[in-house]
Amino acid sequence: MASMNIKEKLENDMKDAMANKDEARKRTLRMALSEIKLAEIDKGEALDEAGVIAIIQKEVKSRREAIADAERASRPDLVADANTEMAILEAYLPQQLTPEELDALAQEAVDETGATSMREMGQVMKVLMPRLEGRATGQEASQAVRKLLN
Repeated sequence: MASMNIKEKLENDMKDAMANKDEARKRTLRMALSEIKLAEIDKGEALDEAGVIAIIQKEVKSRREAIADAERASRPDLVADANTEMAILEAYLPQQLTPEELDALAQEAVDETGATSMREMGQVMKVLMPRLEGRATGQEASQAVRKLLN
């Protein structure tokens, strides 16, 4: 993926999916690209890689929620669809951090800010989040920081 950014890869893969009549992939990528386009319109400029990653993560999270809702409604068909879409989207995200890697980065951020209590969690998160580069969710990061500050 040397020079091709994630958005270009999404666009190329969507064209391939259309050519190969891969409906699930086409639908999922089209949805992600339209979310990216909306965010760019709101922002008035093209998103950087981090912005694109954030949108894809948001889409993955919404699939996770859809899976939970579909399981509660006993709709295995919807669970399967959402799982398929989630797998397609996750392929575009950077390699996720292991819990140990995340804990180490959280510890660095705590050390750097000198935080000692939950009151300083915001400062720690400000330092930590840019370093994650989409390799962990905000929720996972805040859990790691909470563990250290409690």
